Amino acid sequence: MDKRPRAMATIDCVCGQVTYEAIGAPITSVICYCDDCQEGARQIESLPHATSVQDPDGGTAYLVYRKDRVRCLKGTSLLRYHKIREGSATNRVIATCCNSAMLLAFDDGKHWVDLYRSRCKNDVLPVQMRICTKFKTDGRTIPTDVPYYSRYPMSLMMKLVLAKMAMLLHR
Repeated sequence: MDKRPRAMATIDCVCGQVTYEAIGAPITSVICYCDDCQEGARQIESLPHATSVQDPDGGTAYLVYRKDRVRCLKGTSLLRYHKIREGSATNRVIATCCNSAMLLAFDDGKHWVDLYRSRCKNDVLPVQMRICTKFKTDGRTIPTDVPYYSRYPMSLMMKLVLAKMAMLLHR
C-alpha cells in the first residue's frame, strides 16, 4: 500500500501551460487584506490578459503549504518572480504565458508558500480565517463567515510553527 501523501491541490495557469502540485493537506486556508496583497493584486491584474486575483470583497485567498510539499510539474521556464517593491522578500510568481498569479514565495527562508486559491482546480480546504483586515480601506464589507483578524492571529502563527516542526521531523 502506498503511504505517500496524495496531491491535495493542483493549480494551473489559465492557459494550462504551467502546473503546480501540492502534496498533502495545506497548513491553512486564508484570505488576506494586507497592503502588499492588495497592491500585488492590482499590479498583477493590470498585466495584459490577467484574470482577477482579489475576491469581490478585496481580499486575496491563499492555500498555505509547506514549501517542501509544493513543486512545479510543468512550465518552469514560463515563471516570473515579481516583487511589488525593491528589497521585498516576497515574490509573486506569475505564469508569463497568460499572466496568471500562481503563488507567493519568499527570499527570507520562510518554510511555506501561499498558493493562489483561485488557480486551484481541486476541492480544497475551506477558508479558515480572514487576516490583516485592518488594512482594508475601500468600504466593502468583510464577510463574517469565518473568523477575521486585524493582524496575524496566534492561531495562524501556531499552525506555521507546527508545520515547521513537522518538516524538521520529516513528517
